[in-house]
Parts: sequence; structure tokens; C-alpha cells
Amino acid sequence: MGTPKQPKKALLFVATLYADAAVYDETCAKLEQRFGPIIMESPAMPWDYSEYYGREMGERLFRRFLFFETLIDEGMLAGVKLATNDMEQQLSVDGRRRINLDPGYITQAKVVLASTKDYSHRIYIGQGIYAEVTLMYTKKQLQKGFFTYSDYLDKRTLRVIMLARKLFSGVLMGGRAA
Repeated sequence: MGTPKQPKKALLFVATLYADAAVYDETCAKLEQRFGPIIMESPAMPWDYSEYYGREMGERLFRRFLFFETLIDEGMLAGVKLATNDMEQQLSVDGRRRINLDPGYITQAKVVLASTKDYSHRIYIGQGIYAEVTLMYTKKQLQKGFFTYSDYLDKRTLRVIMLARKLFSGVLMGGRAA
């Protein structure tokens, strides 16, 4: 019989999707107020994987990943998703989002995303929020899941996530990334 134990801390990230750089900058400030200092920020990557967000946020979208210094308990992900949903709503104009925020976390073994939508590969984690393992680290590389979003398989995204994972691997005592 196994003994229950607390999981190790995880590296919090938020994947942003936006058209307006000023909205992105405003969002970064709000995210830092809520979750602490950003220790790594990906370059802006053009995002054209779907037309789903175009009508709401604009046609020329960019994806950026933000990684936070303060590590989180994996059980906090539902609360993080609720907080980012509130931020999206606060930054909306006339009921239209100007930025999409998808929080998740990285551990040595996996990349986990939060969602408000249930589906066959997602597990309920409380407060109306679900989680999915979108990438797994095996054989010294990231492996996709059955439902991994296409943009998470982009070589640029995989490089960013591997760099963040390497950063996370160097975590110092005290719960902060170095």
C-alpha cells in the first residue's frame, strides 16, 4: 500500500494570446501583482492555429508564455484559472476579450493545463475547473498527449517549455526558481 504525500512544487506559467501589445503589457502587470515576479517570458510568436479567437480579439494574434518565480502547489491550479478568468473579464471591452489567459504548470514529468471545459481526457480538480496533461517528459523529450493543442507541438513552443523545464530543474530551496 502506498503512503499519501504532498506533491513537490510546480512552476506556474500562463500562456497568453492577444493582438494588442498594450493589453499584453497591462496583463503582465496584473499577473505579477497576483502571482509574483515573472522570471521568464517567451518571445511573441504569431498564432494562426484557429480562427476561433479572431472575431473576438483581432485577426493578427500572438502567443507568449510567462513563467513565475514563486512555485505553486499543484492543487492551486483551479484557483489560478479562476483568477485568470477574472482578469480576462476585467480587461474585456463590450463583452469581448482582448486577451486569452491559459494557466498551467510544469513539473519534471509533465506540463498541465487548466480548463473550464470538461472532456474525455480531463480530470475535474474543483471549483468548476478541469486539468489535462498536455505534454509528458519521457526519454529526454516532451511527448504529446492524444489531445495536445497544435500550438503546443510547435518547435518554438517546445523549445520554450524545455528551457522553462531546465530552469525549473535548477530550483533552489525556499520555493523559488533560480
